[in-house]
Amino acid sequence: MNQPLAYIHPDARIADNVVIEPFSTISKDVVIGEGTWIGPNVTIMEGARIGKNCRIFPGAVVSAIPQDLKYEGERTEVLVGDNTTIRECVTINRGTKAANQTVVGSNCLLMAYVHVAHDCRIGDSCILANAVTLAGHIDIEDYAIIGGMSAIHQFVKVGPHAFISGGSLVSKDVPPYCKAARYPLSYVGVNSVGLRRRGFASDTINHILDIYRILYVRGYNTSRALDIIDAEIPASPERDGIIDFVRSSVRGVMKGFMHRHEHRATGGR
Repeated sequence: MNQPLAYIHPDARIADNVVIEPFSTISKDVVIGEGTWIGPNVTIMEGARIGKNCRIFPGAVVSAIPQDLKYEGERTEVLVGDNTTIRECVTINRGTKAANQTVVGSNCLLMAYVHVAHDCRIGDSCILANAVTLAGHIDIEDYAIIGGMSAIHQFVKVGPHAFISGGSLVSKDVPPYCKAARYPLSYVGVNSVGLRRRGFASDTINHILDIYRILYVRGYNTSRALDIIDAEIPASPERDGIIDFVRSSVRGVMKGFMHRHEHRATGGR
């Protein structure tokens, strides 16, 4: 049902049962899937591909051009999966020629005032709380939760099932299953509560804890810790995923809080 006070470009492709409330603008080259609700005063610009059963609240702007001086007007997109909620005043910029797409997965919640910059990729079932800000080229994997008012540096990766505390400045990669907090951002444990809620068995959670004790608690450098994990911890999807994530990190992974504390207490010796 489309309100007469909304503007819908004749070339936009909109499913029959989409609801578009008054004073919203839908540009050309937009696709909106079945069952999606577009609230009042929403702006959806060229290149948006929005899935089924999404909800987009007032003031949101989806698929504006990137805030990147290297953007030269190339055709790029924003992809939003099914069943995702985009709350008030969220902004999602489309990609550049670097990746051509900005992607938000299915079953996500982007709370009010979240900003997702060009070429970011957000996985499925992620939660970004109020006023989270993502710079360009960030990769957030499935089931990650980012606390409100956090700012994430460009090219950072956040692993699946990670939890980042509110108000964080994230300049290093956050490995899978971790809790990250304090300043500088540091490992503060495994996201055990989140893992239990998602059906992880106690044995699996303990297995992950064993891995991170070696990586973060025992004082090894990263390469030595990975060698020990590889040799001493039984192979599993969780172990292999953590090792691959850390070894492939370009920006480097965050440090352990205790390691930082001890370093300062001894004057860096």
